[in-house]
Amino acid sequence: QVQLVESGGGSVQAGESLRLSCAASGRTFSSYAMGWFRQAPGKEREFLARISWRAAITYYSDSVKGRFTISRDNAKNTVYLQMNSLKPEDTAIYYCAAAYGSSSVPHDYEYWGQGTQVTVSS
Repeated sequence: QVQLVESGGGSVQAGESLRLSCAASGRTFSSYAMGWFRQAPGKEREFLARISWRAAITYYSDSVKGRFTISRDNAKNTVYLQMNSLKPEDTAIYYCAAAYGSSSVPHDYEYWGQGTQVTVSS
């Protein structure tokens, strides 16, 4: 069993920044990819970024490339999502997730956090 807990969400104005954290526990993640997703009401869950736990190889969706940065701290078993230049369309619930291997597909992620709300006002 793997537990993921997000934190760091909140309400900001357009152009501001937030850093989300995801603390992982329950098993080792050396062969896992950690991903960040978001979901707005009435919309599908959207892939944002992923990072391999072992080598910190990163991959971003085009929608956030250049604005968001994913990173990890192995000692703390924590993955981060630094979000800069936030826009109103970034408003959503943000989830971290873990998958064995490499994937950008929500279905491939076995473990999910509870989500944290990010609201960006214009």
